Amino acid sequence: MFGTQNLVVFVLSGVLLNLTPGQDTFYILGRSIAQGRRAGVLSVLGIASGTVVHTFAAALGLSAILATSARAFLILKLAGAIYLIYLGFKMMFYGAGKTAKPVEFTRESQFAIYRAGFLTNLLNPKVALFFMAFLPQFVAPSADSKILAFLFLGGIFISTGTIWCLVLAWFGSAMSRRFRENPSMGAALRRASGAIFVGLGVKLAVSK
Repeated sequence: MFGTQNLVVFVLSGVLLNLTPGQDTFYILGRSIAQGRRAGVLSVLGIASGTVVHTFAAALGLSAILATSARAFLILKLAGAIYLIYLGFKMMFYGAGKTAKPVEFTRESQFAIYRAGFLTNLLNPKVALFFMAFLPQFVAPSADSKILAFLFLGGIFISTGTIWCLVLAWFGSAMSRRFRENPSMGAALRRASGAIFVGLGVKLAVSK
């Protein structure tokens, strides 16, 4: 279908990969726990949008640049790491000292939350390399349009991944709701979520 091969294997592999905890998993849980369901869902949409870009990049061969250029890979990796660490510190120190009333979710515009999810995914070179390595295995050599095959496979992977990420957002926000009326617990959750982001950024920076 659409120039693909072993489509059932691809779908099953994609689902298993989406279920495997990774940077996006912890990012969505962190946002949802610290800021609620709306932030979680917007983060999911941002990450999905970043994955769309990676799909097009793989289809057009742009991801090959990252695979062959150590400097390009390093620059993109460090940019993504710095951005994650920035987000983490922002969450950790937001509203520090405010304990007179129940902790409120961090006030950010919908676009700001969406953009953060988009950039964390877009600035992760490992996602680009994953798409470049994973998708071609399921493109039939005889495909009339390999770009169409890439986009079709990417669409399937994004759809299954988005469904799972929405489940994570719901779970994270459900966890946070019971703690919101406890100021000290709510603040601790927000700081813990920020620490997760900082940890993800450091892990990305030192990874090879």
